[in-house]
Amino acid sequence: QVQLVESGGGLVQAGGSLRVSCAASGRTFSMNAMGWFRQAPGKEREFAAAISGSGGITAYADSVKGRFTISRDNAKNTVYLQMNSLKPEDTAVYFCASSNFNLVSRLARDYNYWGQGTQVTVSS
Repeated sequence: QVQLVESGGGLVQAGGSLRVSCAASGRTFSMNAMGWFRQAPGKEREFAAAISGSGGITAYADSVKGRFTISRDNAKNTVYLQMNSLKPEDTAVYFCASSNFNLVSRLARDYNYWGQGTQVTVSS
C-alpha cells in the first residue's frame, strides 16, 4: 500500500509563486513515475505535470508549461510542484499520484495511488 500526503497549498495573489509537496511512503519511491493533477470546482480532474522515477523525463500540460516545474527528491521520497506566475485559473485542489510503473503519463487511469489533495487559491 502506498500513502501520499500533499502539503504546501494556500492562498496567493496572481503573479505569485507557491510550491506544493507530496511525501510518499510504502514502496520503493524511485522506481515509479509520479504525477500532479488538479481539479477546479465544477470541473473534471486534469493533468498538470508528471515525472519519471529518476526525474530525467518530465511532461507538462500546455496550460502550465513554462510556469510550473515538477521535481523529485528520491532520498526524501518527495515530489514537488513549483508554481510560478500563478493565475486565477490555476485555482484548484492539487493531487499527487503514483503509478505502478515508471511511465510518464498524462492519463489519470495510469496512476494507482492518490493523495487527499491540497487547495491552491489564486486571487486576482
